Amino acid sequence: MRLTKQTNYAVRILMYCAANDGHLSRIPEVAKAYGVSELFLFKILQPLNRAGLIETVRGRNGGVRLARAADRITLFDVIKVTEDSFAMAECFEDGAVECPLVDSCGLNSALRKALNAFFDVLSEYTIDDLVKARPQINFLLGIDTVNLPKRPVAAVVAPAA
Repeated sequence: MRLTKQTNYAVRILMYCAANDGHLSRIPEVAKAYGVSELFLFKILQPLNRAGLIETVRGRNGGVRLARAADRITLFDVIKVTEDSFAMAECFEDGAVECPLVDSCGLNSALRKALNAFFDVLSEYTIDDLVKARPQINFLLGIDTVNLPKRPVAAVVAPAA
């Protein structure tokens, strides 16, 4: 099984946002970090946004950020919204094959078991796991968090005495 470029870069976008925690990530910067077109990344943002994995902030100082904590986004969460099909053989596709063994085929059963194991492993890993595994990720991605403004946080005002 081979994941699509869309899934690969979806994970990369989420990793960038996680490494850039507390700041909005701008698509031109993400595109530059990964050497890919902005248009391609904008296309990938749509399913991530619909699935509630990222939030977009419009405007001149806009960007994207994780919609929930990086330790709550699994790799399985990402691939299930970015992959079109998990058919490992044509007999997995509805009505694609006229085979008398489809419902009792040993190959079909083995491939389903393998696919479920694949999903189980992906469910064990989060975006946070991937980012923390690379302590120098901010440097590698060219993220300079020292010079970036923090995203606005609601101020807590103490009551007057």
